[in-house]
Amino acid sequence: TGAPGCKRIGKFDVPGWFKQGDIVIGGIFPVYNREVVSIFNYEKKPTSVNCDRFDLRAFRWTQMMIFAIEEINKDPTILLNVTLGYRILDSCSSPTNTLRAALTLVGGQEENNSTCFPAVSAIVAEAESSQSIAVASTVGPFQVPIVSYFSTCACLSDRTKYPTFFRTVPSDYYQAKALAALVKRFGWKWIGALQADNDYGRNGIQAFTYSVDKTLRVLEMIKKSTVKVILAFTAEGDFYPLMKEVVKQNITGIQWIASEAWITSSRLSTPEMFQAFGGALGFVMPKMAVPNLKPFLTSISPHADSDSQDPFFDVTELRVSYNVYNAIYAIAHALHRVVFCKSVGEKAEGPCMNVSQIEPKQVTAQLQRVHFVNTFGDSIFFDENGDPPASYEVINWQLRDGEVHHVSLGHFASIIERLTHFVFVLNLCNICIPTSVCSEVCPVGTRKAQIKGKPICCFECIPCAEGSIANMTGAVDCVPCPVKFWSSDKKDECIPKTVEYLTYNEPMGIVITVLSLLGASLCLITMVIFIKNNQTPVIKASNAQLSCFLLLSLVLCFLSPLTFIVTPTVWTCMLRHTAFGLTFAVCISCVLGKTIVVVLAFKATTPGSKVARQFGPKQQRIIVCACTFIQVVIIILWLTLNPPYPDMVFQHSTKKILLECNTGSEAAFYAVLSYIGFLAVICLVLAFIARKLPDNFNEAKFITFSLLIFCAVWISFIPAYVSSPGKFTTAVETFAILSSAFGLFICIFAPKCYIILIKPERNTKRLVAKH
Repeated sequence: TGAPGCKRIGKFDVPGWFKQGDIVIGGIFPVYNREVVSIFNYEKKPTSVNCDRFDLRAFRWTQMMIFAIEEINKDPTILLNVTLGYRILDSCSSPTNTLRAALTLVGGQEENNSTCFPAVSAIVAEAESSQSIAVASTVGPFQVPIVSYFSTCACLSDRTKYPTFFRTVPSDYYQAKALAALVKRFGWKWIGALQADNDYGRNGIQAFTYSVDKTLRVLEMIKKSTVKVILAFTAEGDFYPLMKEVVKQNITGIQWIASEAWITSSRLSTPEMFQAFGGALGFVMPKMAVPNLKPFLTSISPHADSDSQDPFFDVTELRVSYNVYNAIYAIAHALHRVVFCKSVGEKAEGPCMNVSQIEPKQVTAQLQRVHFVNTFGDSIFFDENGDPPASYEVINWQLRDGEVHHVSLGHFASIIERLTHFVFVLNLCNICIPTSVCSEVCPVGTRKAQIKGKPICCFECIPCAEGSIANMTGAVDCVPCPVKFWSSDKKDECIPKTVEYLTYNEPMGIVITVLSLLGASLCLITMVIFIKNNQTPVIKASNAQLSCFLLLSLVLCFLSPLTFIVTPTVWTCMLRHTAFGLTFAVCISCVLGKTIVVVLAFKATTPGSKVARQFGPKQQRIIVCACTFIQVVIIILWLTLNPPYPDMVFQHSTKKILLECNTGSEAAFYAVLSYIGFLAVICLVLAFIARKLPDNFNEAKFITFSLLIFCAVWISFIPAYVSSPGKFTTAVETFAILSSAFGLFICIFAPKCYIILIKPERNTKRLVAKH
């Protein structure tokens, strides 16, 4: 029938159930899960669709739809005096046959064996996403609402393509969120992904990420892969052949993560499959017990009560069936609002519309506004995309008493007040979860280094460089230690660097201390000898007063290295350089005075010379003081303008901090050295001039030797000082001081002590004065 001039030229012969009512709701279910393919030769009319593999689980979905409609018809609070009818068709789990069924339901009046089939006001369809896409694409332009109970493809949330599509099962967008939360919770970084080659699998994997040849290729990939966790985003029918092959080839040791499409399937949940898929984890819709459904199911012929132990009659853990139940009630609530212009529970004077005038687009509009609490206390509503809030149970396959049980481990759900936020609760008591990573987490002390050409989760662990650490596992970069710290041997913590400086208790410090004290002691002993024998010719001839000044300055020279082997402080740093510079200036000034005395003593033997008489002790002290004063001025300027200070030096050693005395002003330091060198050169020149004096006046020869040693030591000191690392710089300076001091002491005073102590017979005025 139809408009004048139009007539129906044919119809689809789709098997199903029908019950008349004031308003008819359509249903499409995969009661059989395979369509027997027929070959069409286009020479005669195609035969009716043939299907096989009866699915008892899907059949129960159809019975839940009938049960819910009959329950609503008996309920006086909803659609009062309005009877709901139904027309349920079999899709054979085929998109083509699903399309036939959808067109049949919306095709208007149709007569079949004297039965008149009215057009439906809404359709409950379908289980698989590909079938639902076919239905929604076809009937959407007619404004007929479709409510799916098991199609989860995230693509169906696109209101521009599917404006009349609703569902009572969460979108795969939320399942992908849940799966990602699960992967994150277990720390899996390296997982495989299997998808069905249809809209459900492709979109499911994209929201997160098959013939015999395909199955075998997939198995080869699994066997060659290093992954220990595989996510299978596929429908039950698509995955079943692969599961059988996995069991056949005994591929074990893999943690399978299931989509909701197969995790609770009774056909797959068998002890045989458990061999390879035991411990599988997945997310499913929450289960619900509908006690009143069991009598309804057991009343179906040919079953009798004695057969009621079959899983078909178990109504304590309904999942998809519960979604069908909610879909029917959602449509009923929408129809109630259309017919009575009031929500269920609100007082209505009566119908505000004749049921014969209901248009599908009105039902669609009211479905979008539906929000009620069902008999079991669950809130039923749809968001702007026609999706319900996310709500999943975490299911684990466990074998008990020879049967596979679906054990709940927790839940993942939207927070009703904020649908974009979720709560995830997981109880892993007595559950062994494997690790699955391409590369093990890098231990402390190492960092990740990406392997070229490999995924980001594949990397090498590279030890941190010296001076940097990684104090947590899985570090991307090593962190440099602060300047005063260094990395430990394990590179897992920064430890303070060892502060190093020249000390008394190390071998070098002990040697310096011993030599310093030895030199000072010898000078003091020599001074005592000189004082005790001050009236002897040798002492008188060598200028006793000037010799004592020289010995006293040498004592200070020998003691000055002791200031180099203490902890550098502001005071010790100023003392060590100034004491050294000052004492050596006094020492060389005294040597200069002695040299001048020797030269003038020779001049005194020359007839007519009066110089020696004018150069007495007073003049000698003036020379010493004048020469020393210049050094004092240099030192005062040094200490005033840029004095030495303690400094931490880091460049000489990576693991140590050298605590040393910075000279402050390099110019002042070298000015002090230069002035001492200047005095030494003058002494050397004068001594060299007097080197050919008679033997008894030959002190100039010993002074020459001492100054040659002195100059040689300090000339070699400069390159050694500059090139020595760390605390050896200090050691070089102290040994230079000691060497030059010993050179002066031995060359000048050893011969006199030899005469006084060993050869006293030569210590006579005659021999000393003999010319």
